[in-house]
Amino acid sequence: MIPYGRQWIDEDDIKAVVGVLKSDWLTQGPVVNILEKALAEYCGAKYAVAVSSGTAALHLTCLAAGIKDGDEVVTSPITFVASANCLLYCGGKSVFADIDKDTYNIDPAEIKKKITKKTRAIIPVHFAGLPCDMEAIKKIAEEYDLMIIEDACHALGAEYRIQNSGLRTNEEWIKVGSCSHSDMTVFSFHPVKHITTGEGGAVLTNNEKLYEKLLLFRNHGITKNPEKFTNKDLAFSHNPESLIHNPNPWYYEMQELGFNYRLTDIQCALGLSQLNKLDKFVAKRRDIASLYSEAFKKIECIKTPVELETKKSAYHLYVLQIDFEKIGKSRDRVMIELMEAGIGTQVHYIPVYMQPYYGNERNYKKQRCTVAEQYYSKALSMPLYPKMTDVEVTKVINSVKGCLNV
Repeated sequence: MIPYGRQWIDEDDIKAVVGVLKSDWLTQGPVVNILEKALAEYCGAKYAVAVSSGTAALHLTCLAAGIKDGDEVVTSPITFVASANCLLYCGGKSVFADIDKDTYNIDPAEIKKKITKKTRAIIPVHFAGLPCDMEAIKKIAEEYDLMIIEDACHALGAEYRIQNSGLRTNEEWIKVGSCSHSDMTVFSFHPVKHITTGEGGAVLTNNEKLYEKLLLFRNHGITKNPEKFTNKDLAFSHNPESLIHNPNPWYYEMQELGFNYRLTDIQCALGLSQLNKLDKFVAKRRDIASLYSEAFKKIECIKTPVELETKKSAYHLYVLQIDFEKIGKSRDRVMIELMEAGIGTQVHYIPVYMQPYYGNERNYKKQRCTVAEQYYSKALSMPLYPKMTDVEVTKVINSVKGCLNV
């Protein structure tokens, strides 16, 4: 069986995890900080905060951004539900802007239509690993004084070029996660993503105040930093000889209502080992995507993902748009036939507002995105992961062609 996605774990990864298991720290130890620094350096950001999942990361960004009851945030309907749910956790509301018909990313022109006096932020989703038009989105955010939280759970290793720079060197390419056009960026380390920690995620930022908030909210809202203590009488023992306030060794303060969103050293060791192979993983994903696109590009009933000169997709997903009416087969029939041939496929995604929870809420019933629904009606994700062999890729191509009679 060839699944649509899976992790690649090798002996180096296992050795890294075993090393932590034999150490003094299994969690809240030094490897967490090492992974955070490596992530920040790789992406070109100042700070990184490792957390227990991509969903936890999204939740923390909304907390750090100050999203509260009644606030609205514009995001894409073509995404996993966590991109919208994170706002509900804070009492905010998701407002869905339609997608671009070619990139399947949120359309900046549609974002602008959705902005109201209640809008506080934009969460663009780099769908399937292709970067959004961050220059255009940043201009909108600056015009309306909005924060930008990049949902880059599909896009670790992706890059984009500043279109108006006029440069023709490698220096113009910007990695997703640099936060050069946003306030915070979120990654996921689920097993089907570019690198894995089992479950895990991270938030990157260049803003020190946001960084400090993220650290606080990650760990129950607790700080052990003496400079941040507010209850001086309880925090410090007075030393009249040196006139120095020494913090009591047992003392800590809960200053916010936070969460236990910590990532363990065990997981971070795996993530650090995986990060060393990230460029190889992304290159392999791009190679497989190229083979698919070459094989499917001339078939009338199939639309392949767009390739742009100013974007380098990390290809978390490879989504075909298939005209099921033209081939005379339903999507579920195609998926079943491919499954019988040993090929796993998936649909990414049902528009979020079509989920029962959102559909049952009166405020979401009128949110319709025509392009997103047209995309959804034809979407089918092919298997794509670095461990795929050329034989497996060829099998997928031939099985799809055979199933579609093309």
